[in-house]
Amino acid sequence: MSADILQIGPHALRSRLIVGTGKYADFQQMEAALEASGAQMVTVAVRRVNLDQAKESLLDFVDPKKYILLPNTAGCYTKDDAVRTARLGRAAGLSNLVKLEVIGDERTLMPDTEALLAATKELVKDGFIVMPYTNDDPVMAKKLEDAGAVCVMPLASPIGSGQGILNRINIQLLIEKVNIPVIVDAGVGTASDAAIAMELGADGVLMNTAIAGAKDPVKMASAMRHAVEAGRLAFQAGRIEKKMHANASSPTTGLVHAIE
Repeated sequence: MSADILQIGPHALRSRLIVGTGKYADFQQMEAALEASGAQMVTVAVRRVNLDQAKESLLDFVDPKKYILLPNTAGCYTKDDAVRTARLGRAAGLSNLVKLEVIGDERTLMPDTEALLAATKELVKDGFIVMPYTNDDPVMAKKLEDAGAVCVMPLASPIGSGQGILNRINIQLLIEKVNIPVIVDAGVGTASDAAIAMELGADGVLMNTAIAGAKDPVKMASAMRHAVEAGRLAFQAGRIEKKMHANASSPTTGLVHAIE
């Protein structure tokens, strides 16, 4: 797996699992889970980062020499708010990377793709490396690629729902449509969900709640690490064709029949 690199903008990642830093019981638990996940890239909500150096911050527990910080615009409901938040994160020294979120509905947290596309265009022009969180629409994914996004991050199901991939066909069509990495984001509940995403041909998986909300986040982080690796290997290996009827594991031709 060491030679199987995921390229996100200028960043070459050996791990195809990207994890969040929110919802943990404390910073120490978060730190242990990040280590167990094997992730190289971690998301940081710009609006939740305490930039006052005199106070304890999650950045005290995320070593920038070890992890690539991926600021996100979580909690933004307009294009202007998302663009402003991304610029604030860069000005604070976080990164010119941005996981771009523009939420369109407070209850479902589904993305406002029209505003997302406009924000992507503006931030790309401003020198950002944009990773947009979007729906599972292949048409919108292609528009985001054309706008300069370095990858697209379609939801598997609503954020934090734990429902896994609700529409496998759309994810597959989306993967076929674009020529940039596809990172399945939102809705993963357990290791099998992550493995399925990778088996479908996704280039990576991003998650937070599935790990942080588990009874044992550190163990779940390790499970997700292995699931992503297993799913990737299975995709590369190529699964057998599904058939309606049985197919014997041992061929019947050439067998020597017992003499009665």
